[in-house]
Amino acid sequence: MAQQKRRKEAAWKSRKQDQHPHGKIKSLKELSSEYDAEFTSI
Repeated sequence: MAQQKRRKEAAWKSRKQDQHPHGKIKSLKELSSEYDAEFTSI
């Protein structure tokens, strides 16, 4: 039982790590500053 859980968690972790092929996720601050730069200059 414990081994199956460990295997499931390992698979879940590896899946989760493979979700970001485009690099690091930006923080909310970075996103909002980019948004401001793009849309307040109009």
